[in-house]
Amino acid sequence: MKYFKKLVGEKCYLSPINLEDAPQYSEWLSNIDIGLSLEIFHTQLSVRKEEQILQNMIDRNEYIFAIVDLTTNTLIGNCGLHNVHHINGLAEFGIFLGNEEYRGKGYAKEATNLILDFGFNILNLHAIHLRVYEFNKRAHKLYESVGFKKTGLFRQAKAIGKKRYDVLIMDILADEYQGVYVRDKIDTMT
Repeated sequence: MKYFKKLVGEKCYLSPINLEDAPQYSEWLSNIDIGLSLEIFHTQLSVRKEEQILQNMIDRNEYIFAIVDLTTNTLIGNCGLHNVHHINGLAEFGIFLGNEEYRGKGYAKEATNLILDFGFNILNLHAIHLRVYEFNKRAHKLYESVGFKKTGLFRQAKAIGKKRYDVLIMDILADEYQGVYVRDKIDTMT
């Protein structure tokens, strides 16, 4: 089995990333909808280049996970905590669902909750922030639904063609997060 159930929800689980998934990630990240939202569409993303990116994430000990369907063990996308600053307890969150069949069905929300719970209750982070483009309304709704709050923006910081878009800054603090995955697991152990 190439996936390991590190963090398990009701619909999906998070597994350490796997270099064998580089072809799938390359395909997904070459999709204009995903590529524009992740600011990677301008890159020629070959399978070899994606393997190098994944290997660098592993080597830097970043907390990046594959999102996998719990029932079918199908790779859905990935999410993670980047630029973790352990002294100040800060990290940046990122997520994408590459498999279109899983969008709008609660998988992204569950994966987001799993990684936030990991960040706050395992890594003991104080705050997790993210950046999202103003045109990505689906992402805004997701982030607000799990407790992220808009804290600022970079005005007209994203250019696509001749149009400019704001980049919204959102964050969530540990005492604002209502996660239960890790706490529930600990409660069952006592």
